Parts: sequence; C-alpha cells; structure tokens
Amino acid sequence: MMTTDRFEIFRNLVSTRYSCRKYSEQDVSREDITAILETARLAPSACNRQPWRFIILDTPQNRAIAHNAYPREWIKPVKTFIIACGNHNEAWHRGDGKDHTDVDVSIAVEHICLAATALGLGSCWICNFDAEVLSQQLNLPDGLEPIAIIPIGYPADGETVAEKKRQSIQEIVQWGVD
Repeated sequence: MMTTDRFEIFRNLVSTRYSCRKYSEQDVSREDITAILETARLAPSACNRQPWRFIILDTPQNRAIAHNAYPREWIKPVKTFIIACGNHNEAWHRGDGKDHTDVDVSIAVEHICLAATALGLGSCWICNFDAEVLSQQLNLPDGLEPIAIIPIGYPADGETVAEKKRQSIQEIVQWGVD
C-alpha cells in the first residue's frame, strides 16, 4: 500500500472518530474489547514505563460502578466501559518533577478510541466523573488513579458524526520563533 493511501485511511479514521453519546443496547464482544486494548498496550509512553491499567466493566453489577461515578442518563444503554487508570508510582517523572502519567494514559486512551472507531464502535472520553467514588468502588490502591471512563458500544441507529468545529491550522501552528 502506498504511503498516501495509508495516510488517507488514517485521516478518515481520525475524521470519523467522535464522542458518541447515543448507544444501542447491542453487546460488544470480549474479542473486540481485547483487540482494542491491544492497541492501547502498544501505545508509546515516556521511557516505556507504561503506567496504565485498564479495568473492564461489562456486567450489570460492574456497569453500576461507572453509573455511580458518572450518573448520566445517556450512558445507561452502554454494555462495556473501559476505566483507564494511571499509576503515578510507575510513571516517568521529568527532571523538574513533572509527572507524565496523564500524558501516557492519554495516548493509550486515544488509541482505544481510534481502535473502537476502526471496528465500527462508538466511544467517548469521560473525565467529568467522581474519581473518589470510582476509586473506592474499584478498590484502587494508592498511586493508581482513574483518569478516564470510556464507554464502548455500537452507536444507536441514526447516530452520525457531527461536523467538527476546530481552529484553523493557522491558529494552532507557529513555524519557528521570530
């Protein structure tokens, strides 16, 4: 495959990935979830520390944990949640003390969202949840922090990608220093 073809495939994938907030009640196979998580496993991290853990909530009892931490109506039909956690004790810290846990986990989470899109699944990156409730109900040890809740599921019938409203390339890029 030519390089330009691969780029167009990637560009299309990035263009069609969106924050899905309307899901069908169709189950997602563990095989698909495992394939998605394999892409997260391959994500780069600072000094290859891989300070992430992923907790899958795919039973009614476990899904209630996600609902308790993020009690929104739109997630009720979702059958599978991936809880992305960062281990601050395993992460690389820059010389000035900057902890790269959030950066590393964010890269892995975006791999998850793109992989879900490639499989025809919807996802959403949820950060506005009660981290204390989630940590307690998941019995997370010290140093392991929930970073994101990611619902994974089939988009509801009629759900479409909204037009992306983004800044222009001129607004976000600076070539050098004047």
